[in-house]
This record gives sequence, C-alpha cells and structure tokens, in this order.
Amino acid sequence: MKINFDRRKSLQELEQDDWGPPDYDTHLVQTCHRLRRVPLADFTAGDLRIMIGQKISLLFLVPLALERLQEDPLVEANYYPGDLLNVLLDVPETFWSVHTDMRDVLCQVIAKTKQLLGYLEETDARLIRESLAKVPTSV
Repeated sequence: MKINFDRRKSLQELEQDDWGPPDYDTHLVQTCHRLRRVPLADFTAGDLRIMIGQKISLLFLVPLALERLQEDPLVEANYYPGDLLNVLLDVPETFWSVHTDMRDVLCQVIAKTKQLLGYLEETDARLIRESLAKVPTSV
C-alpha cells in the first residue's frame, strides 16, 4: 500500500472542496468541519477515528489509519485499545472490494491483532473479539 498524497495538505486542499461553516451546532459536526482544514500529518488516531466513523474522505484517511495500525493494531484512539481498528471494520465492504491493496493490509492487521489478544486484560480482549466478529466478508 503506497500513499500518493501530500500529508502537509488538508482534506479540504486535497479534495478541493471547502465545506464552508458548519450547518449544525453539534460537537461532532463542528469537529468534522474543523478537521477538514487540518494537515493530514497532524491528524491524531482520535481524529482518524472520528472522520472514518463518519465515512468522510475514506480514500485519504483509511491508508493513514492502516499505517498506524500496522505499527500498533491496538492503538487507542480515544476509548479503548483497538477502537481505531473497530471503526475501520465499519467501513463499507464496497470500499474494501475496490481498494484491495488496503484490504490486504487490513487482513494483516487483523491477523496481528488476533495474536495479541492473549496479552490483554479480559475486558479489552472481549471488546476486540466483538469488533473482530464484524469483519466484512470481503476481508
């Protein structure tokens, strides 16, 4: 999997699409609009979890998330170990069927995650097993 975009740019710059000011006054909408203007190099695991969870700009954000998960499949984005992986498992199957290079990396991350389950506290291991139970059939 090769990333072919400039991480110094924001999603707004890469997609050449300015969403303008948020049209709803909720924390989530405000955050998503703000993150569209942040350089991708500055995205945290939590930022990736939020945006991918909203299915925003997957073509740019999924590769960044997969990179982090290759380093640490159980990276904690905000709530519990593996929550970034959990949100990736909710990405529609149609995305994975088109982007087979990313699907292959996801499969590697899933395999590595399964190997790490025995080293986790039972509560965390249970959450991750529940996440892995929803692995798309295309993966």
